Amino acid sequence: MAFTLPKLNYSFEALEPYIDAQTMELHYSKHHQTYLDKFVAALEKYPQLQDQKVEDMLKDLNSIPEDIRMAVRNMGGGYYNHNIFWANLASESKMSPEVEKALLDSFPSIEEFKKEFETKALSLFGSGWTWLVKNPEGKLEIINTSNQDNPISTSDVKLLLALDVWEHAYYLKYQNRRAEYVANWWNVANWDHIAQNL
Repeated sequence: MAFTLPKLNYSFEALEPYIDAQTMELHYSKHHQTYLDKFVAALEKYPQLQDQKVEDMLKDLNSIPEDIRMAVRNMGGGYYNHNIFWANLASESKMSPEVEKALLDSFPSIEEFKKEFETKALSLFGSGWTWLVKNPEGKLEIINTSNQDNPISTSDVKLLLALDVWEHAYYLKYQNRRAEYVANWWNVANWDHIAQNL
């Protein structure tokens, strides 16, 4: 399997003014590319892993040779997490009735869901991700992971929504104002993709 950067369904400037074009270009072509390059390099001496899906590796990190396990966790995680992040973005998207129902089955209201999600993102110390996941019981949960960790490495969940809370995702435009970035991010959330994930 040849690991590559996913093709974006929008231009770098399409998410303006909420995510600026310069951040998008650097985030995608530099940060994401670096995760991909280092992940591919880590797999070079293990040809048998090169045909696996990255998500399968992350789901079973203990099966990865110990000398590259941390690289797969960090670099493979960074590559995979960003693939999800880009798909979760759109210049225009509306929440479908199906997504709204799923959220209301797990949260008191859409406003409470967004408030809880934002609070979780702002409580994350350092760098990491905030996720909306579907647990094995069918309920939706909001969880944080540090660095480039992914929830599928430790639990049997379905990933619905990913918010990158690393400073490189917002610092050019928002500087230290993470709360403003998180609040504005709802304007570019791709609800259609989330509906497909459900």
